[in-house]
Amino acid sequence: MVNPVDTFFGAWGMDNDTDRASAISACMTASATYADPRSDGLLTGTDAITTYVSMFSANAPGWSARVVKSDEIAGTRRVTVAFGGPGPDGSDMIQHGQYFIDFDDTRIARMVGFVGTGAPE
Repeated sequence: MVNPVDTFFGAWGMDNDTDRASAISACMTASATYADPRSDGLLTGTDAITTYVSMFSANAPGWSARVVKSDEIAGTRRVTVAFGGPGPDGSDMIQHGQYFIDFDDTRIARMVGFVGTGAPE
């Protein structure tokens, strides 16, 4: 079985808009919600979420996102994601984010993300 969270974050690195939209539609419910510190509030529906992810892909060419840690309690999954790719000087960069995800059966219904991993500085 394909992991919907891996599918979602795999879409962040896709170059093809049609493939990205198909991947997001396949792993999220039609009324899914998404928010993170860089989104414009709460995004609702796969079209709005796809548009947001497409902006990342356009603004960070060559970057990808991958789940590096995952656990689950009471139906909510917490994942740590590494976003990485070439920086302005050409050297590789990595930024981490942490997401909390609720599901409707096997697809993502709600996702909320935070910059960093919540570790004390």
